[in-house]
Amino acid sequence: MKPNVKPENPNFSSGPCTKRPGYDLSSLNIDSLGRSHRSSIGKERLKKAIDETSRLLNLPQGYKVGIVPGSDTGAMEMAMWSLLGQRPVDVFAWESFGSGWVTDVVKQLKLEDTRAFVAEYGQLPDFTQANPDKDTIFTWNGTTSGVKLDNADWISDERTGLTICDATSAVFAMDIDWNKIDVATFSWQKVLGGEGAHGMLILSPRAVERLESYTPAWPLPKVFRLTSKGKLIDGIFKGATINTPSLLCVEDYLDALSWIENIGGLPAAIEKSESNLQVLAEYVAENDWIDFLAQRSEICSNTSVCFQLKASDEQIKAMIKLLADEQVAFDIGAYKDAPSGLRIWCGATVEKSDVVALLPWLTWAYQEATA
Repeated sequence: MKPNVKPENPNFSSGPCTKRPGYDLSSLNIDSLGRSHRSSIGKERLKKAIDETSRLLNLPQGYKVGIVPGSDTGAMEMAMWSLLGQRPVDVFAWESFGSGWVTDVVKQLKLEDTRAFVAEYGQLPDFTQANPDKDTIFTWNGTTSGVKLDNADWISDERTGLTICDATSAVFAMDIDWNKIDVATFSWQKVLGGEGAHGMLILSPRAVERLESYTPAWPLPKVFRLTSKGKLIDGIFKGATINTPSLLCVEDYLDALSWIENIGGLPAAIEKSESNLQVLAEYVAENDWIDFLAQRSEICSNTSVCFQLKASDEQIKAMIKLLADEQVAFDIGAYKDAPSGLRIWCGATVEKSDVVALLPWLTWAYQEATA
């Protein structure tokens, strides 16, 4: 039987992710719109976005936060092209985006002293291979595989290399040990449901020291340059962005940060996401036709939850179309490079009641598609 109750919000996309509950464009502060990002109000709003990010994430003393071009990808490219080359590099990958960083290091930067540890979808690579004297690149959460780190214990506190982490679908949803991270990147359109095109770059004091003591052998485009005359361009981390940002997107991001604080801060956001995952875990336990792509519960993502089904590729496509046509769930197909299946975002901006309402529809769509 077709269910009667639909999710109030059918947006389960893994990026851009759904807006926060109760989102309303008219609630945004628009005083900065139409003004220069270099004006006093423009700089104030950009600096507030930086300061609130640092405060809500409880970053360690001395860590710097900057707003940079190109979303998470731009922030990661900027970090790699600016910092790598001084030391050998280890890259750990277990899904599409992590594999992309392997390609950048090996084929674009062409760093010869590089090791790549790549795991199949649903698994994690062997982190015991990490060498603390080398620079290390990894994602915290595999957005296209639904597999996250369960801990960062493998990162040495005595390391001499830098750790560079793509954390875009983990920040504000997972408990990150920031003392283990020297460089982290994320984007507004993931966990917070913000708008696209802007990246966030977080640097530890060790990363700043590298930037000021090492110059890469290759030329850097203007939008990648973090130093001038051997010193960090500190303005980037105080609101003087490299290129022109969208102040409307900045206001949208500030709205999301304010919502995080209003619900109880980072712990509450993490709890909401984990509670949504628990609903899905109970459903998987009750149905033998669906399972997590992650092969161990402790590494199952609580944001980009990926599923494998006892169904053909065509049947899965039929399910996805049925659910979209019914306006029950949008954009829940697996990523194009990932194994065929479903991917349901359940970060903090997704309401638990909507996840609960979705489940009977999944059963109905599966039965319809496989009948």
